[in-house]
Amino acid sequence: MAVKFSGGKNIAMKVPPNQYDQTVGFYRDTLGLEEIGGPSGEAVGFKFGANNLWIDKVTAMSQAEIWLEIVTDDTDKAAKALDVAGVARRDEIEDLGESFDGFWISSPASIIHLVDAKAGSWE
Repeated sequence: MAVKFSGGKNIAMKVPPNQYDQTVGFYRDTLGLEEIGGPSGEAVGFKFGANNLWIDKVTAMSQAEIWLEIVTDDTDKAAKALDVAGVARRDEIEDLGESFDGFWISSPASIIHLVDAKAGSWE
């Protein structure tokens, strides 16, 4: 059986500290998007249509990046299929913890994707 992938509902915007407050203000105050998660450490979430937009303050960033979520029914099979396809694993970029059922990859255009189990998809 082939591995099934689909787009997840989460989009992460990784923002350098000097742009964080203005970026959060843009989505909260200028656009008036509904906040779904108050500041939790250095992150805030907004309803973004059918998706969730998470804005994370990341000190190591020099410019903003968009990270996307891909969900699958079987992360082990997905990892093997992606490896065979030559897709770069990027687990070093952010620790997901031992109990998280997922991993990081990079597209050919260097867009980071979180590949995780549908049932474990973060809110």
